[in-house]
Amino acid sequence: MTYFSDLGLAEPLVRALEAKGYTDPTPIQKQAIPALLEGRDLLGIAQTGTGKTAAFALPSLHRLAADPKGRMPASCRMLVLSPTRELAAQIAENMRGYAKFLNLSVQCVFGGLPVGKQARALVGGTDILVATPGRLLDLIDQRALTLRNVEIFVLDEADQMMDLGFIVPLKRVAAMLPKERQSLFFSATMPKAIADLGRQFINNPVRVEVSPQATTAERVEQYAIFINQAEKQALLTLSLRKGLALREDGTSEINRALVFTRTKHGADRVVRHLSTAGVNAAAIHGNKSQAQRTAALLAFRKGTTPVLVATDIAARGIDVSGVSHVFNYELPNVAEQYVHRIGRTARAGADGAALSFVAPDEKPYLRDIEKLTGIKLGTVPLPDNFQKEAASLPAPSRKPAEAEQDARREARDARGRGGQRGGGRPGGNRPNNNRSNGGQSRDGQSRDQYIRNERMGDARKASAPRGPVFNPLGDDARRDERPARSERPVAQHRDAVRPAGGQPRGDGQGKRPGAHGKKPNGGGQRRWG
Repeated sequence: MTYFSDLGLAEPLVRALEAKGYTDPTPIQKQAIPALLEGRDLLGIAQTGTGKTAAFALPSLHRLAADPKGRMPASCRMLVLSPTRELAAQIAENMRGYAKFLNLSVQCVFGGLPVGKQARALVGGTDILVATPGRLLDLIDQRALTLRNVEIFVLDEADQMMDLGFIVPLKRVAAMLPKERQSLFFSATMPKAIADLGRQFINNPVRVEVSPQATTAERVEQYAIFINQAEKQALLTLSLRKGLALREDGTSEINRALVFTRTKHGADRVVRHLSTAGVNAAAIHGNKSQAQRTAALLAFRKGTTPVLVATDIAARGIDVSGVSHVFNYELPNVAEQYVHRIGRTARAGADGAALSFVAPDEKPYLRDIEKLTGIKLGTVPLPDNFQKEAASLPAPSRKPAEAEQDARREARDARGRGGQRGGGRPGGNRPNNNRSNGGQSRDGQSRDQYIRNERMGDARKASAPRGPVFNPLGDDARRDERPARSERPVAQHRDAVRPAGGQPRGDGQGKRPGAHGKKPNGGGQRRWG
């Protein structure tokens, strides 16, 4: 007998947990599962890596299995909303494992994949749907999904949802859900804005708080090293090459390392330098395709790629055991993000280390982090012979155009580092107002692409002819509304530039208009037949 079997969970669930080797519950599971089995709403305050998925999945699957129903077309019985693609995929994978011996289907939808394929998969309905807000609303708008049959609703990582600008989509979802349902609301922090959002989803909830808000993992050693921005890349490269080198016993100091940058282009730049120096690394951020993100995360999880460079968007979507080190290549300008970054290490009772590179203009961010966490980070000096070793590192080969582009991006990133503090979103001061998940900019375009397209659109608008454009094949009502030919602009009918006799203006002999020194039509514009 285990704790989970003592709770009265369905036998197939207990069997699946035994196959996974789960015997002892985490604190949030011990507090949340009994209340959820009673059908209560839940307000959970806990960081990632505390066992939240099992805490809401096990009692929910038990309830669905105890009340079997036929699947309704284009609908679901349980809806789980996640802020990022990686976290959604992770939740769906875990729930499939828990429901291994149950006749319950699990579907996962998020951006970056063809929406038509996902819509076809929902035609017959599903029991559990894990989704990101943007793709969920896309499917609803296309009438491929309805929420009227939702019995259990889970909102995970609510504070991250707010950071990514999902407040309006969440309010739309809240208006579509049925009134009679069980709602679960999870967040790592609970400021007033999050609490106000929670009141729209949950009713008389049980409050579960397993750790003080904004606390860092207890087994993570945290250090800061003060360094100029231009020297960060060399320090990171040297630290990773040394840490990944095999020792005499066949082990290495660094097992897997996560490197966090503030911008997407910065992540790509770091990977390019590391690869040139012989360090196997991959990047994961919003500008990567879903196939690239999945492949990078899979290689990192398997250990074939020991270094993963990520932006804050992916911070909570990475649940990989064995991450021994977290490097804050750039400090986040939102202090709470630091907690989520270093929470990727020291999981499941393991030890971990977090090293933050602090440039002079990032010292205010460090003060905010120390104030929030209540921890004074220890300082580490630069390694001996750092300047000499840094000078010997190879520089990545780039075309002149790529070098110039990188210089512009570095200048823009520097402006972002010196911008507003506290209220800004991760990634600089540029807000991300799109509805889709994954941190991509507007409509999945990069910021530079968006600006270029906007400028091209403005140019097309400026050069477009003014006035209404008429469709000669339109209906009778449209044709009746057309003004007389004499009232229309000259450019809209060809024979407006011909005299009644059908000859072009000029001398009537096919010569150039105005050949005898007279300008046609009293103006300087030439007209052709």
